[in-house]
Amino acid sequence: MEIYHGNIVYSESVKSLKEIKSGYIIVDNGVIQGVYDKLPDEFSKYKVIDFGNNIIIPAFNDLHVHAPQYPQRGIAMDVLLYDWLNQYTFPLEAKYKDEAFYKSVYSAFVNDLIKHGTMHAVVFATIHSPASDYLVSELEAKGIKAYVGKVNMDKDSPDYLVETTDASVKNTEEFIKKHINNKYAKPILTPRFAPTCSYEILKKLGELADKYDVGCQTHIVESLWEKEEAKKCFTGCRCDMQIYQEAGLLKHKPFIAAHFIYPSKEDIELLNKCGGYAVTCPDATTNVIAGIMPAGNLIDTGINLAIGSDIAAGSYLGIYRQVASAVRLSKIKSLYEQDNRTISFEEAFYMATLGSGEIFGKVGSFKKGYDFDALVIGDLQDPFMELPPKQLVERFCYSGDVTSIKARFLRGKSI
Repeated sequence: MEIYHGNIVYSESVKSLKEIKSGYIIVDNGVIQGVYDKLPDEFSKYKVIDFGNNIIIPAFNDLHVHAPQYPQRGIAMDVLLYDWLNQYTFPLEAKYKDEAFYKSVYSAFVNDLIKHGTMHAVVFATIHSPASDYLVSELEAKGIKAYVGKVNMDKDSPDYLVETTDASVKNTEEFIKKHINNKYAKPILTPRFAPTCSYEILKKLGELADKYDVGCQTHIVESLWEKEEAKKCFTGCRCDMQIYQEAGLLKHKPFIAAHFIYPSKEDIELLNKCGGYAVTCPDATTNVIAGIMPAGNLIDTGINLAIGSDIAAGSYLGIYRQVASAVRLSKIKSLYEQDNRTISFEEAFYMATLGSGEIFGKVGSFKKGYDFDALVIGDLQDPFMELPPKQLVERFCYSGDVTSIKARFLRGKSI
């Protein structure tokens, strides 16, 4: 039994951020037993781990991140999406056939996730099976709950990043079989996006989804070009989401729709119906000028929303910064499109913690029965004006960095 003392902040619901000043979290075998403003007498015999005036918050979830693009973060941010992909990103991803390179990058990537307080992630790899296997093994070894996808691309891509349809499906099935029984890092189907995939490969991936009960991640209506190009490639489908429905890829969880910037009414209905997640990646979509998700309006439809760093279109791995950016961009969108409402800090924090946590089990909050996956943050208070814990968490998201994180816990263990 462990008892942690400090200022405690966590989401109770999409609009409610709970604050307990000088509170206690009771943890047994890595699982939260209760949160209290005063320590109950029955626990008085146990040692208290005291974090003083520091703040204890849940660890973060990153629902869209490209691990192979990690070396590219903060580079080529002065070009638009098409040139960014073709001049920089695709040539970089080709390097993952080299064992020494992918081992070095993926080890650094996983360590940096933890450093930034991300304990749960949905991750793109590349088409390369050995590199994808290594990425999964690194996450599994660290105990990070994750879904990782070996990417599928069988058309309209550089020759060095295209597999034949049959080879791609075969290699994907082998990838699934290797990792389906992992404890923490699991496989997920990952067609890059509709214009780079034939209908044949999507149908065969749908068959794998049924055979192994695995979910799917992809990019959905990320740009105006992609929205229209997807319908041109799949002429029988009225919207992006319908392509994946027809292929049988919406039947198994999780379904992760990265970006979801330009959804039609039917896209929203289909994502809601399958219980999938729309993932806003605010810094990424502004760096490459893709657009801004209508996050406030989507929340009002009841859709599940989450946040992603989208390294390396996004230049910073810390999800806490994306919480701040999500609020900021919703205000910009509302300014220019007044039928879109802004989101609150409470809503954005929920998206990055409790709101997306159920994908990985009971994570993202300090409710009873949840894993104690937590961060201790500090050095945020000013000596001349005391701020309450909620506002200090907001300050952390806007102006904090890894030096603000004083401790990290994964299922109750300090890491």
